[in-house]
Amino acid sequence: MTVDERKTVSTGVIQNLILENRGKLSVSGVLDVLSFDDQVVIIETELGLLTIKGGNLRINKLSIDTSEVIVEGDISSMTYSDAKSVEKNNGGFMSKIFK
Repeated sequence: MTVDERKTVSTGVIQNLILENRGKLSVSGVLDVLSFDDQVVIIETELGLLTIKGGNLRINKLSIDTSEVIVEGDISSMTYSDAKSVEKNNGGFMSKIFK
């Protein structure tokens, strides 16, 4: 069983990321766009938070009906993180500030 097969079996979700020449990224399985500017786009997907970094980034297509987003620009990295771990880290940081 491949890693892709294990991920699909355990979550029941199929998500596609298609990167064309580091300039156009198509993402399926999108729930929401949490934040975006010309250097960072943060997308909530069915498999966790996807952070896209680069330069001159823009969202060309956003369709909640088809759960698809297309990001264009100079894409340098894509990173998944778990929403729970991000909340936990933010909560820890905030709790240190407000002691």
